[in-house]
Amino acid sequence: MARDSQAALVALNRFGFGARGGASGDLINAASDPRGFVKAELARPNGVLLEAPGLQSTPQLGQAVFAYQDQVKQAREAAKESAKAAAPAETPPQVPADQKPALRRNLSLNTAATEIAGQMADAKPADTPAKPETMQPNMATPPAAKPAPQPLNVIQKTFRAEALARLQRATLVECGFTERLVVFWSNHFCISASKGELARIWAGAFEREAVRPHVLGRFADMLKAAEQHPAMLFFLDNQQSLGPDSRAGQNRKRGLNENLAREIMELHTLGVGGGYTQEDVTSLARIITGWTFAGRQGQLGTPGAFVFNTNAHQPGPQMLLGKTYEPTGLAQGEAALADIARHPSTANFIATKFVRHFVADDPPPALVARLRDVFVRTDGDLKALATALVDSDEAWKAPLTKMRSPYDFLVASGRLLARVPEDPGAYLNNLNLLGQPLWSPAGPNGFPDTSAAWAAPEGMKLRLDIAAQMGARLGNNIDPLDLLEFAAADAASIETRRTVERAESRQQALALLLMSPEMQRR
Repeated sequence: MARDSQAALVALNRFGFGARGGASGDLINAASDPRGFVKAELARPNGVLLEAPGLQSTPQLGQAVFAYQDQVKQAREAAKESAKAAAPAETPPQVPADQKPALRRNLSLNTAATEIAGQMADAKPADTPAKPETMQPNMATPPAAKPAPQPLNVIQKTFRAEALARLQRATLVECGFTERLVVFWSNHFCISASKGELARIWAGAFEREAVRPHVLGRFADMLKAAEQHPAMLFFLDNQQSLGPDSRAGQNRKRGLNENLAREIMELHTLGVGGGYTQEDVTSLARIITGWTFAGRQGQLGTPGAFVFNTNAHQPGPQMLLGKTYEPTGLAQGEAALADIARHPSTANFIATKFVRHFVADDPPPALVARLRDVFVRTDGDLKALATALVDSDEAWKAPLTKMRSPYDFLVASGRLLARVPEDPGAYLNNLNLLGQPLWSPAGPNGFPDTSAAWAAPEGMKLRLDIAAQMGARLGNNIDPLDLLEFAAADAASIETRRTVERAESRQQALALLLMSPEMQRR
């Protein structure tokens, strides 16, 4: 079979994280059968799961946070008691503000001068500029010693361990299609680690437990897993939502929190204009009251685990999208989610977003319609949806014009340079710098998925700075022209090849290669 380097570039860049450097042979392997190369990962569903030493379950991590918070509280109380014990028994008499203390006797010359200077400073207006002599080198105050770095707490350690496991997986996989699917669905059902300590320690576990097991499964199952996960409940405050007529609602004089219900309908399923009303949002909020997680005392169950709190659940039947759901407790909400997952608007919303992510900012209508039909016909089979995307001609013919997100760019660079991360610090810092902090979007709609969001001049300048740093650090030991062969071979443009060849140094050539369309576009 003839090898097609251009199709191989599409296979690796559009569907994956780009070719790996070294002896991987990714581009050659993809060129022989581009579609088969991409779909091979779909035949290995267990390969999507992520298990690594030290990664714990959500309840275990919740208990670790509760224990850590208790330790911090105890340490603060102990410090307060120590400070109180060390305080003088009597407060020295205060000098009236209009009286200056007299100079004490028998002081050294330096001490007396210091006290005089202090009194003069008190009399000087606050905005008096400093005299020039205070800026002389021999008058400068020596720099204070840098404080020793504090050891990482359990939340920071866990976040970094989860990040490292994810980055290593993305760097090592052959094509990366299933990892790209994980990133897509994790951003679709996003939480934000910046919400608080529980969200930060749970961010990686949420992806491992609610997203990865269902990436090649059914959408309805992923929807249920995501909405019932403690990280999502915490992120969108559902643990604070009480049915107004529930026992807890009447006792505490509190009511509904509609955050989770609104985002389920607007961002996770039906989409804006999907045929629901504000009354539907309120009704769904009533239906999912009682969906919470057990707290540190474990009164409702294992601390940190999902629980259904009957006392917080709004009693009675509820009308949602024209259908009445009988008061069956937890099952009432699960039935509502199952129906929303099968709603025609959900199929259209998911198909559109899926095509926008992988193919073009303006999704081809015919491809959207085809994927929508697959979603409906297969009852939301996400493996069938991904397969239909790879089988479509539009996905292979559309030009590679979408800008890689910062995460995609950094992972693609690490793959090409054959650098398996051993510490996530550099990646996390660069993601922060480029505006895509890991698992921390600014809102519940996730990170943007269009080229315009990532192609702004300031963002490109920051990418160039990072590429230049990589070039300076690694360029001496790498031939950028060899890397270009790994990345694109004869699918590389003439302009890119000439730019790399004419660079003034290997360091500059590597930086320019990392900024080329072959590395920035997908």
